[in-house]
Amino acid sequence: MLKDCDGTPEVILIATGSEVELAVGAWDKLTSEGRKVRVVSMPSTDAFDKQSDAYRESVLPKAVSARVAIEAGIADYWFKYTGLNGAIVGMTSFGESAPADQLFEMFGFTVDNVVAKAKALLA
Repeated sequence: MLKDCDGTPEVILIATGSEVELAVGAWDKLTSEGRKVRVVSMPSTDAFDKQSDAYRESVLPKAVSARVAIEAGIADYWFKYTGLNGAIVGMTSFGESAPADQLFEMFGFTVDNVVAKAKALLA
């Protein structure tokens, strides 16, 4: 857990690699609005999956179904951690050629989009 809240979070943001910056930015915005948010940096899903049930539950409690995963790669894999009711900011196509900042905006890899996904789950 990279960022957390007091008590049980309303929403959990899960990210890996450079996408963690987006999760932290979304945490800043959401917490400034009074939301209870947790940011989980998950650089290795294999390592996470090998942890005890108690540890995994402490990081991703089953009671918190509002979850957003942020992954600049393939999106589908992350449903394992978000559940079918969660949201994923990820790639669903092969990609494009352009400067990275333009591509991130085009594919929704922005703090504002992560915030919007989280708010939609909380609505």
